[in-house]
Amino acid sequence: MNWSINSACKEQNLCEIRKSLSDIVPNIGGQYTTVSFKNDYWINNIRTLHAFQIRIAKRAISLLDSAERPIVVDIGDSSGTHIKYLLDIFGSDNITALSVNLDLSAVEKIRKKNLMAIHSRAELLHKHPEFNKKANIFLSYEMLEHLFDPISFLNNMSTQSGCDFFAITVPYIINSRVGMHHIRGRGDKEQPINAETVHIFELSPEDWDLIFQFSGWRIVERHRYTQYPKKNPLSILRYLWRRMHFDGYYGVILERDTSVSARYTSW
Repeated sequence: MNWSINSACKEQNLCEIRKSLSDIVPNIGGQYTTVSFKNDYWINNIRTLHAFQIRIAKRAISLLDSAERPIVVDIGDSSGTHIKYLLDIFGSDNITALSVNLDLSAVEKIRKKNLMAIHSRAELLHKHPEFNKKANIFLSYEMLEHLFDPISFLNNMSTQSGCDFFAITVPYIINSRVGMHHIRGRGDKEQPINAETVHIFELSPEDWDLIFQFSGWRIVERHRYTQYPKKNPLSILRYLWRRMHFDGYYGVILERDTSVSARYTSW
């Protein structure tokens, strides 16, 4: 699987940015609050995913008016890592960054790095006084699949946040399904579960696209990262990835557009 990721990284032109990100944040062992990654495989896995996510974030930020200092809000940020990447890439004088998480320990961890963070549920961010509806672009990395109601969240962000762009990545699933793998039989049956560790809905790109449009967003760009190379015999490893993890990750850049959502009269 490590071999597969490295081959995919090279094929999908992510290796250079992966290396640059590791120089910015050398240690990502504390990326998550309830899960720690210590072995080389998982660190390599997360590093390559970060490269994919930051490439999308850079592209999304480039769509903004270059004359302004954009406010970037990372919703569901557990460590401040992506914010540190972006502050280094763009310069701390050129963007303002804010993290959001419902886990107070994650918020405190981010603040200890001298970064700004808000303690809030994603679904209630638009009402939070510290947010004050000031954002040019939202980021959300592997967060939507953890929400009970991603549609209402996306619609609130479209209609009540004042933000025009949204960069999102989610697990790349071929066929949509309910997640809840702690019930399906994976993991320790006695282990406590929380929002960080449980996926509710794991949807295909086609189904996510419908939800984005229904919720008040227009799809500007679509991106897919597979954890296996697609152009050599190692592509057969997709069957292993589907059994053990995911094919990869699906990313979009969205622009606020209520032309579809406004037709729905029962919000």
